[in-house]
Amino acid sequence: MTLRIRLAQQETADELLGRDPFALLTGMLLDQQVPMEKAFAGPRLIADRLGTDGLDPERVSATDPERFTEIMSGPPAVHRYPKSMGARVQDLARAVVEEYEGDAAAIWRDVTTGTELYQRLNALPGFGPQKAKIFVALLGKQAAVRPEGWRKAAGDYGLEGFRSVADVTDDDSLLKVRDHKKSVKAAAKAARG
Repeated sequence: MTLRIRLAQQETADELLGRDPFALLTGMLLDQQVPMEKAFAGPRLIADRLGTDGLDPERVSATDPERFTEIMSGPPAVHRYPKSMGARVQDLARAVVEEYEGDAAAIWRDVTTGTELYQRLNALPGFGPQKAKIFVALLGKQAAVRPEGWRKAAGDYGLEGFRSVADVTDDDSLLKVRDHKKSVKAAAKAARG
């Protein structure tokens, strides 16, 4: 798998995301309560601090939790909540090792339906319904992982447009996704009164 990913907006971080399925999965996990670029740059920081070229789930899961908190803390911090998100990254790594023999791409490689793909992602530690739908859309739109019904499984994120990280391919699309998110938040605020 070698994809042209532009989610971190940093060449070395995006290069890792494009060739390392576990790094891409980890970036999606980290994408909450921090800017998207910071979340998706996180796997590169973790790999660099582990002294590895890629993000190996076996190595991540085997790292002492206190040491992994140090890795997440930086400086700079990988995430604004280094301890709790570090634990989630390690939980994700353990799940990939135990359920997919350390091969994150096996999560989506042999699925035949979008529903199956969604269910596999939704069952991962740190992933919930929304994150799973966004990742289904990201795989469909940017990695050509398109099992039957993938757009339906991705919900609104599978639609054409600029709704989430699944639609970010360059600076312009990033701005369009940000504008969409702002309008959604404004509409929700207006609805609350």
